[in-house]
Amino acid sequence: MTEPDTTPRGAAAPDHEFIVVGTGVCGIYQLYQLLRIGADVVALDAHADLGGTWFKNRYPGCRFDSESYTYGYSFSDELLQEWNWSENFAAQPETLRYLNHVADKFGLREHMVFNTRVSAARFDDEAGLWRLKVDDGRVLTCRFLLTAVGLLSIPTPPRIPGMDSFRGVSMHTYDWPDERLDLTGQRVAVIGAGASGIQVIASIADKVESLTVLQRRPNWAAPLNNSPISEDEMAKIKASYEEIFARCDETPGGFVHGPDRRKFAEATPEERRELWEKLYRAPGFGIWLGNLRDVLTDETANEAFSAFVAEKIRERVKDPRTAELLIPKDHGFGVQRVPLETNYYEAFNRDNVELVSLSETPIEEITPSGLRTTDREYEFDVIVYATGFDAITGAYDHIDIVGRDGLRLKDAWADGPVTYLGIQVVGFPNLLMLAGVHTASVATNAPRAIEAEVNWITQLIEHMRAHAYTRIETTEEAQGWWTARIKELYGRLLLRKARSWFTGYNANVAGHDRTRYLLYVGGAPRYRTALEEVSENGYEGFVLS
Repeated sequence: MTEPDTTPRGAAAPDHEFIVVGTGVCGIYQLYQLLRIGADVVALDAHADLGGTWFKNRYPGCRFDSESYTYGYSFSDELLQEWNWSENFAAQPETLRYLNHVADKFGLREHMVFNTRVSAARFDDEAGLWRLKVDDGRVLTCRFLLTAVGLLSIPTPPRIPGMDSFRGVSMHTYDWPDERLDLTGQRVAVIGAGASGIQVIASIADKVESLTVLQRRPNWAAPLNNSPISEDEMAKIKASYEEIFARCDETPGGFVHGPDRRKFAEATPEERRELWEKLYRAPGFGIWLGNLRDVLTDETANEAFSAFVAEKIRERVKDPRTAELLIPKDHGFGVQRVPLETNYYEAFNRDNVELVSLSETPIEEITPSGLRTTDREYEFDVIVYATGFDAITGAYDHIDIVGRDGLRLKDAWADGPVTYLGIQVVGFPNLLMLAGVHTASVATNAPRAIEAEVNWITQLIEHMRAHAYTRIETTEEAQGWWTARIKELYGRLLLRKARSWFTGYNANVAGHDRTRYLLYVGGAPRYRTALEEVSENGYEGFVLS
């Protein structure tokens, strides 16, 4: 069938019908789906190659906390059968090899343009297209702009005086050098004890001369319990993919782990202890997502389980004072995203590892030879800033996105993000946001939610092409309803009390010291249902023209 001409009368044809920004897990799949339906599309990436998060994060110990066999794409049975995962939780190099394999297998690389950072995007209302300015000064145009910019793609270094004065090697974990950095015999400082810090600390403690961990706030962490996947195990996994993905589809988190349907009060103390011991020994997020169903919603249940995990930390860390410093006192277990670790707590039993509490002795400045706290001076060869990211909205803030009538996205989101389905914002026609603000992918097993969202958006695009629609924009009413729904869902969970990127907090970013509602926390199945209801009702909440 001949596709309808989608060029508005009197308007110049754009360079491309679609431009996808980003070639990580989401961008790769959206590119695949658009090419599948014969679209004119190109994917841009600021980096030198594809992979997004898995291209940039090369620090020691970097790996994902989703089971490998649930993280890969499910759209191709041939791909599922030919790829072998080596570990239950694959390390960064293996994941990057996988994404490259996917791109090469399906001929996607020739439709990608690297080292091309989008600095601005402006909607031309008269021509009905987006004009993108890239960092080399070129301007590219497209009818539809799809952003797959990643939720953790803008690192946030700390704001400490003297950082430029340090004479040794220093970097944020996101900017770990491509070449191997030999830390043998080095005096290393790691500032930050979040997910990336925990992975680095555990990985280098036995390699460096000395390791000083400077922690502002401790995080709850639990054992990853990783293990290799044998040939026989991989064969069984390949034979079970249909059941595995069906299981992921039915759980709120999109993982193989679903909640125990009992409430805390419905289980005896002995039954609770038996379950919690089992979960602590089991691999992956079962300890977070396979727990009694009200551990993340009820204060009493959460306090009891937090006390159990605190007990485990005290058993694993020999020095009582260090153990207490590693136990969070300002939030309960699981109200922030839980880092999974391997021998993290045991690292602090080593003679060459020291823990410094920045709440007791803050850093005053970085010096040419190290740093100074209110207590003393330290000398280091290497300083690692494991200080996290400007999560979810950060990548959007770094692009000057201007919609109708000069409206900037930054201004539209000045009081916190507003969206419809996490996909569109009023005043920004033909801007389709992928796997970001107010979507399920941020709070769940990302690839599972990404596939669902990209599939839905691709069906929307096919619907528009079939009816010769060239423009889509959500309504104020729909946007208001969805944004209110996001806030309502937060109110049901204890995470609403957390000072984490789940609630938009980041002390290293100006203006991010207050609650912002960034996630859809209703679970992946409910999000898919919401999308399906919108399409079944003729794409209710969108104006197609």
